[in-house]
Amino acid sequence: MNSYLSWRSKSMNALNALILIVISLIMLFPFYYMIVTSFTSYAEFVQKELLLFPKTWVLDAYNYIFESKAFVRSIGVTVFVTIVGSLISLLLTSMMAYALSRQIWGQRFYLFLVLFTFVFGAGIIPTYLVVKATHLLNSYWALIIPGAINSFNLIVMRQFFMGIPQDLSEAAYMDGANDLQIFSRIISPLSKPALAAFGLFYAVSNWNTYFSALIYISDPAKWTVQVILRQIVILEQASGTLSDGHLMGLAQNPPPAETIGMAAVLLATIPILLVYPFLQKHFAKGVMLGSVKG
Repeated sequence: MNSYLSWRSKSMNALNALILIVISLIMLFPFYYMIVTSFTSYAEFVQKELLLFPKTWVLDAYNYIFESKAFVRSIGVTVFVTIVGSLISLLLTSMMAYALSRQIWGQRFYLFLVLFTFVFGAGIIPTYLVVKATHLLNSYWALIIPGAINSFNLIVMRQFFMGIPQDLSEAAYMDGANDLQIFSRIISPLSKPALAAFGLFYAVSNWNTYFSALIYISDPAKWTVQVILRQIVILEQASGTLSDGHLMGLAQNPPPAETIGMAAVLLATIPILLVYPFLQKHFAKGVMLGSVKG
């Protein structure tokens, strides 16, 4: 009986491993196809409907993209929005979450406001009117300030702060520390998993900024890489050359539209993927925030 159960357990583990491997390969195939297509030559691309491994690896699409000053500039804009926006969002979210985790006057009312904004959004037009009234249109701050605090992240981070023993704060109060010193010297070092997790969430959100840039930014010099990526894909497919749009500043005789689009998507994806390994240690702990503990 024991040998049968052991054999059954090993068989199920092998089956589960096989299923997970197949699912992983299916999920990785689009990324692999994107890489392969971006390095494919024009002659080989037009000959095959599905190219799994090119005979000749070329950099035509990447050379074509990097000829565009707009694309290179959009990378710098997106990096600025990602770094500055993530730091501001993380700072404001953590400070507000810490304040709401303390016993303060009007705590329930403030929590109600947070939950209200989480459930009921202002909408596109009212938000646009607010951005316009505050003179943020066509500025980088229009991409950072309106969405600086995510209500869900705020609520979960507050729950994390409430799990930190109050005795630490009370001991610091007795030693003469104020709330700012307690937050910066005691709470923040103990909250590295939460800060790393939500910092990554904010970084991914800011790096993928598209709709806000499309609405609030009218100057092409201030477009993010996602908007430029849209121009590369749409204009290339529509007219066959991005120079017709007078936006990209690219040369004539471009490579196939698909290879340019794949190369642009890959260039826009790699930077944010490179950040994850540095935060993986704390991210694994941070994603468990708010979970039920047995």
